[in-house]
Amino acid sequence: MTDRWVIHLPVTAPDLLRARIFARTAARVLARLSARVEPGGVTVSAEDQQGVRHWVFCDRPLGGGGRCALPVDHSVPCSRRAPWLNRR
Repeated sequence: MTDRWVIHLPVTAPDLLRARIFARTAARVLARLSARVEPGGVTVSAEDQQGVRHWVFCDRPLGGGGRCALPVDHSVPCSRRAPWLNRR
């Protein structure tokens, strides 16, 4: 038996783009509440094809440690933090 449990929380969205946006938002909010949230592992799938998963975050390893926090399909260089989240 393991000491770790994974939460699977089905949430529906009308298409892949909106599912990824919702999943990114939910993961970032939950990560602020608990260090146990692993946003890089978030995936989405069609309800009737749950074995076919689509990544939400890039999650590539970065030099000096850390992982890319940008969306999987980003066109800017990888970063630990989304540039639009740095604005005040």
